[in-house]
Amino acid sequence: MSLLNKPKSEMTPEELQKREEEEFNTGPLSFHRHCNMVLENMKEMWTEVPKSKKSKPVNKDHYISKIFLCGDSVIAVLQNLLIAGQ
Repeated sequence: MSLLNKPKSEMTPEELQKREEEEFNTGPLSFHRHCNMVLENMKEMWTEVPKSKKSKPVNKDHYISKIFLCGDSVIAVLQNLLIAGQ
């Protein structure tokens, strides 16, 4: 039986890893490595460094309700463990 047809709930950790590799090599990511995303309810954060050496850097942020992020701008995708554990 192909791992692509076997239910994930019946797979061992090794089989799950092999299935992910198969999906990566045969699915849409096999020809396009970028993942476009639509992000909702996010906060953009950055630090502004003043030109004057007398002033300290200032952390800033703002809320964005929805934004499209072009895949070639994505460097990493991380799961929020605090939300995942709920």
